[in-house]
Amino acid sequence: MIREPEYFSKLFENMISMVTDPEYFDRGQFVDLLSEICNYFGIAKGVTEFYRSPAHEKIGDGEILVDFDNGRGERILHKRRFITRTSAIIQGTLYVSNDEPPLSAEDMRRVDLVLRALLSFVSRNRLQRTVEQLAFHDEFGYRNIRFFMRNLWVLQERDQLNGYCAARYNLQHFSLVNRDVGRAAGDAIIRTHYQHIQELVGNSGLVCRMGGDNFLALFKTDVLNDVIDALRGIPVNLPDNPVARVMIRATAGVYVLPDGYEFDTTDDIMDKVMSAAAEAKNGSESIVFYDDNMGCRKDEMLRIQSKFKDALEKQEFCAHYQPKVDIMTGEIVGAEALCRWHHDGSLVFPARFIPVLEQNSDICLLDMYMLDTVCRDIRRWLDEGRKAVKVSVNLSRKNLMDLDLLTHIKEVIDRHGVPHEYIEIELTETTSFVEFDNLRRIVCGLSEAGISTSVDDFGMGYSSLNLLREIPWSVIKIDRCFLPGDGDSSACSDIMFRHMVSMALELGFECIAEGVETTAQIELLRANKCRLAQGFIFDRPLPSDEFERKLAGFRYDI
Repeated sequence: MIREPEYFSKLFENMISMVTDPEYFDRGQFVDLLSEICNYFGIAKGVTEFYRSPAHEKIGDGEILVDFDNGRGERILHKRRFITRTSAIIQGTLYVSNDEPPLSAEDMRRVDLVLRALLSFVSRNRLQRTVEQLAFHDEFGYRNIRFFMRNLWVLQERDQLNGYCAARYNLQHFSLVNRDVGRAAGDAIIRTHYQHIQELVGNSGLVCRMGGDNFLALFKTDVLNDVIDALRGIPVNLPDNPVARVMIRATAGVYVLPDGYEFDTTDDIMDKVMSAAAEAKNGSESIVFYDDNMGCRKDEMLRIQSKFKDALEKQEFCAHYQPKVDIMTGEIVGAEALCRWHHDGSLVFPARFIPVLEQNSDICLLDMYMLDTVCRDIRRWLDEGRKAVKVSVNLSRKNLMDLDLLTHIKEVIDRHGVPHEYIEIELTETTSFVEFDNLRRIVCGLSEAGISTSVDDFGMGYSSLNLLREIPWSVIKIDRCFLPGDGDSSACSDIMFRHMVSMALELGFECIAEGVETTAQIELLRANKCRLAQGFIFDRPLPSDEFERKLAGFRYDI
């Protein structure tokens, strides 16, 4: 067969132009051009292979593409294999029929040139796809937050954002699922749930994983109700066990994009869904829709966080003391120190700033500041010859992360020379095994140092009896929810309260009821031998000077 060099040069030039210029590339034309080149050399079949690594090549895990095939490829004409800088393997193989005459050395050089160009093109495209896969997917194959952001920009550029919702959701208590069914089964459950939500949002929507059991979703408002119903709870089958199922629920923040909405940065949407998701996770509603008030609350939160350190240095925080009363005598026998913030001439109540500070370690700084304030007040009472009583100081669970917490507490108390019997450290029930172990370590250490400890809001968590059995508390504070209110004749409430007090006293704990507001509740305490009470029926938290005056011989008329 006579082959014209000029004809090949033209074909090859067109091929190079097409594979090196993405704007010029047309897949249909490229296939036709490749077929023409193969026919020119009598090539019956061309195959290219792409493997991400030698290990993938060894097990045959890669992409195998048949670029041209006329059905007569029987004998290997030429093969070329090379390894890229990223260790990817690219291989090309050309076949001819058995009766095809051998090619000249010059034609084989041209065939090799074509194959090299083809493999270079395949390599570039496959590596680009690999890079995109790595950029827009996590290590488990889930689409990631970058994929979410890119699609937001695409929708805005196409003016197609109208009618969309964005959501950020978290699978509730999934650590417990992993503990019960194992990590592998837990991963399969997450995958099934992810696929279910993706099916609900359809081709016009997407679901992306932020990490762990946290996800982002973008979808049309016409499937909003279906998505919300699924996030409130759907049963998911355990892998390899079609009979057993686990209910998966989620907390979610949702932002319905208003008509005509445009963003300058995707942070605007992220801020909104994250704000709503935070309220869902910390509040009573599992699904929270963003509204403008949340933006105001976030601004308030940022203001508090920005002013906190300066306020601490200026000693704007102070202790107010709520009396603890012996209901048999009316005498003040103790107090709980509660934080108040005097800022710009007004009093800021804890409900405004404590939840904000609890979102990071700032609450730990405030807790130690309050302990220091209380110790300073007690030292002054003792030095001035005033009556002094034991004062309880609340510590956030965030403090349990501090391995040196016990040392820090004793250092503050001893620096002021306060006898240990005047301090009580008040802690709440915990929600994890790690926290429980840290809690036990801290309470045991304080007990050995002669410092009282109390468990706050007893009965509100899920491990109360274990708390009593394994941790040497000094005081049990029974939550107000177990105190029947006026006109409440619930036999269940009476029975629970009676046995909680009885159990605490028999185990040797001091018992105090908080949130006492009525004389009927006082009588209930007396009937059940609970001598100590705290609540508005006696006093609200008092500034230190008012509390000091009441300590001097005052008795409540009860």
